[in-house]
This record gives sequence, C-alpha cells and structure tokens, in this order.
Amino acid sequence: MVPLQWYMYLSAALFSIGVFGFLTRRNIIMMFISIELMLNGVNISLVAMSHYLQDPRGQILTFFVITVAAAEAAIGLAIIISVFRNKETVHVDELTESKG
Repeated sequence: MVPLQWYMYLSAALFSIGVFGFLTRRNIIMMFISIELMLNGVNISLVAMSHYLQDPRGQILTFFVITVAAAEAAIGLAIIISVFRNKETVHVDELTESKG
C-alpha cells in the first residue's frame, strides 16, 4: 500500500506547479490550465485523506470540486473566446482595458 505522505507530496507538487504556471504565464488558456492543476492537486489530497481516515466526506467534496471546475472551465473558455473575437489576442498583458 502506498503511504499517505506520497499522495501529499504529489498533491503539493501539482498545486505548486499550478501556482508557478499561473504566476509566470501570460496566456489566459495556460492560466486556466494552471488553475485546473491546482484544483486537481487539492482533489488528490482530499481523496487520499478520505481514504486514510475511512470517511467518505472527502470523496463527496471532490465530486463538488470537479463539478465547479467543469463549470469554471466552460464559462472561462466562453469568456476567452469572446475576448479573442473582440481583441484577437489571449495574452493578459495586451488586455489592459475592460469595457462594458
């Protein structure tokens, strides 16, 4: 059986890669991918702790996080497509003004 620490290390590594990617990339799509990595890191830790403690609440919470991530991805990609159609760029540095 794999020890709990290995799952926590994997979770921390995924979350750290996601944070690094979000802070260093200027492409909106790469930023969304980094957010998804962070959410998956949290999901791994929730499922591992749930299995370790023999409590299903962590796994149930993981399903809610996956649902929110799917909705965030759908809405986020729709916004990205809308911004790309108007500005013809997906780089954050070039999107300096937001008009209603």
